[in-house]
Amino acid sequence: MDKEVAFTGMLSNEQKFNPDFYNWNRIKVRYCDGASFTGDVEAVDPATNLHFRGARVFLAVIEDLLAKGMKNAQNAILSGCSAGGLASILHCDKFRTLIPMGAKVKCLSDAGYFIHIKDVSGGQHIQTFYNEVVALHGSSKNLPESCTSRLNPALCFFPQYMTQQIQTPLFIINAAYDSWQINNILVPGVTDPHGTWDSCKLDINNCSSSQLQIMQSFRLQFLNAVSELGCSTSRGLFVDSCYSHCQTGLQETWLSADSPMLGNTTIAKAVGDWYYDRSAFQKIDCPYPCNPTCHNNIFI
Repeated sequence: MDKEVAFTGMLSNEQKFNPDFYNWNRIKVRYCDGASFTGDVEAVDPATNLHFRGARVFLAVIEDLLAKGMKNAQNAILSGCSAGGLASILHCDKFRTLIPMGAKVKCLSDAGYFIHIKDVSGGQHIQTFYNEVVALHGSSKNLPESCTSRLNPALCFFPQYMTQQIQTPLFIINAAYDSWQINNILVPGVTDPHGTWDSCKLDINNCSSSQLQIMQSFRLQFLNAVSELGCSTSRGLFVDSCYSHCQTGLQETWLSADSPMLGNTTIAKAVGDWYYDRSAFQKIDCPYPCNPTCHNNIFI
């Protein structure tokens, strides 16, 4: 990693900000394919010259890193945020097979646990979107076979349908009121032509009581989907009550004086304890937001 670039959160190289991982080799891979690195289409669109080959990009990145020294790794984490967090889930077991035998390999998904629900209009906007992604990118062959053998491949983009089959230890970090999911899955723009949710989406203090109730219902659906992870101690879980999206890359949410805490534990400590097997961590914030250090909590 370029030492001139200042990263924060889990990628920080300062011990006080990232005590468990500051001295690791940390590589940030730019997201570039639109399908969580699952695409693999031989044909190239002649009109746009677009290539849908994210799965090949993922493999090429790993092969390049192995050649540069990762073949000697004793510890490795595949992590990501949002679509990268989903990629960390989808490619978790594959990543483990590419890392040398004997290494401690685990995966971490930050804000990548997208759930399969109806939007406020009663439609399935997100499922329709994933159907289109799978068709455009030819993703079926690169989604976990343990899922595609049972379900429509588009459903295998939803972690609730495939995480139980993942063999590699996996940690899920997510806000129960995930702002991206509320904005794009629960209330996508197409369901709100008059913009009645616009002000609420920008600032939850502007939400009406009925909008907050809908968001509280989303939280319950999210927790129900998370329950599909199972109870194995190899699973880590940190679900806070923030209205946010992605928390490992920001210092204020990863590890700072006022960062979110569950059980008096920051995200950084929870992940470190889980990775190094110091203690298991599976915590969900209380039914009604009660974490005073969490920015932008929803109070109902």
